Amino acid sequence: MRAKGITYDTGWHNGLVSTRESFERADVERDLRAIREDLRCTAVRITGGDLDRIELAARIAAGLGLEVWWSPFSGHLDADELHEVLVDCADRAERSRLEGHEVVLVAGAELTLCTAGFLPGATFAERMALLGGDPGRLVEAVRGAGPALNAFLGRVVAGVRERFGGRVTYAAIPIEDVDWEPFDLVGLDLYRTAEIADRFAGAVEGVVARGKPVAITEFGCATFRGAGDVGARAVGMVEWGEDGRTTGLRGDPVRDEAEQAGVVLELLDVFEAAGVDSAFLCTFSCHHLAGEFDAASYGVVRALDERRWEPKAAFHAVGERYGRG
Repeated sequence: MRAKGITYDTGWHNGLVSTRESFERADVERDLRAIREDLRCTAVRITGGDLDRIELAARIAAGLGLEVWWSPFSGHLDADELHEVLVDCADRAERSRLEGHEVVLVAGAELTLCTAGFLPGATFAERMALLGGDPGRLVEAVRGAGPALNAFLGRVVAGVRERFGGRVTYAAIPIEDVDWEPFDLVGLDLYRTAEIADRFAGAVEGVVARGKPVAITEFGCATFRGAGDVGARAVGMVEWGEDGRTTGLRGDPVRDEAEQAGVVLELLDVFEAAGVDSAFLCTFSCHHLAGEFDAASYGVVRALDERRWEPKAAFHAVGERYGRG
């Protein structure tokens, strides 16, 4: 695999609070140094809703020799607002590229869910509620949004390429019907669940066989027993208060760092065997799921509070795996 990566959250708003309220340069430098030196990553996908934060992290990462994937992310913008953000991002990423750094621009992520106007629901939470309902209805709604999504992406890519000379991709959920022709790489946020485990590897091989380089822009596993069976649905175990903060966990989960580490290594095996170009583990840290809430976290470190963390079993496993070369 060419690029061995992880995502790094600089903070995005769920409409009420940020997933990362504290953002100190010293902490970012510490984190990205750990990503480069301890996790032995060669690339980092930097996500978030504040472009100044993304740019700061991107410059630090580039200085450490990491390939940087700029990936603005927000759950409260509409399409026109997001378009302006992506154009701004392209200008910033191009400045870094012209300084000699390896830069890829991710022109949006999971837009049918994360951007107003493609699916029913005025807010991110309302659109996410579709995931907890009838799966058939969700698939129908997302695929029905395909023409509008591709029209928007076509407009975005045209605007971005006027400003940015590097490679461009998009981070899609698998059921989005994306036209990949305008992009340099196919990008998929991809989680394995018990329902699709028997055909997961074949599906990845099928995407790679189409010929365009494939990036798994997001994959991973939460930190409780059975998390490997539910994939991205593990976020549903968190209970949120009216202020947008965590209040509890459903189902009395049992923390299981060994399961998280094992699933991550299995998925890396699948991607390597299929010939995937790049893969980004989700995620380095989840500071909004600190302490007891870490069971629901996909982070390879356990957040102790807004700034401090400690490595989990997956941290050491990924560092050993990525370090093999």
